[in-house]
Amino acid sequence: MVRGRPREFDTEDALDRVLTVFWRDGFDAASMQDLAEAVGVSKPSLYAAYGNKEALYLAALERYATTFGTERLERLHAEPDVKRAVHEFLTSLVDAYTCTEGPTGCMIVASTSSCNASHVPAAVQCAISTALHGSADAMETRFHRAVSEGQLPPDPDPRALATYVSTVMSGLSVQARGGANADALRQVVCTAMRAWP
Repeated sequence: MVRGRPREFDTEDALDRVLTVFWRDGFDAASMQDLAEAVGVSKPSLYAAYGNKEALYLAALERYATTFGTERLERLHAEPDVKRAVHEFLTSLVDAYTCTEGPTGCMIVASTSSCNASHVPAAVQCAISTALHGSADAMETRFHRAVSEGQLPPDPDPRALATYVSTVMSGLSVQARGGANADALRQVVCTAMRAWP
């Protein structure tokens, strides 16, 4: 039996490299040539492993959400005190958004500015939108729980409060992409928490 040719690269490592390019440049600006060069393979090898640019982006976005979001959301739900949970959540975002080991800010937030362009595939637009609203949905769930536990009054509405926190999150990402440092963004978090109901 003749065995197929082995892959020219490790697909997990390649996906991490691809993720970095999409995070830095966004779907639109990242070319298949850029992605192939980041991985260190030819474009045909990249197509063979992942398919087209759309499929590659969707895989990278899923990896981003799993790698950078899952544990943080788990801690949000695990912390009994809702105010402390949100404060720690936002502070952890500041640390992540200003980390110098990779692109700054949030890949999802950075992707929203161009995701509605007509030439961006519908599946990519949908995935970005879903990911963007995922944190707000998780926040709303946490706030409903806080209301039921008596940690929050029923007004403001949990959805409105979740939208507020989500807006702060997006702002932190935009500021980090613009060069704001961690100390400045921690002050933003402290200011936002003063509005806590």
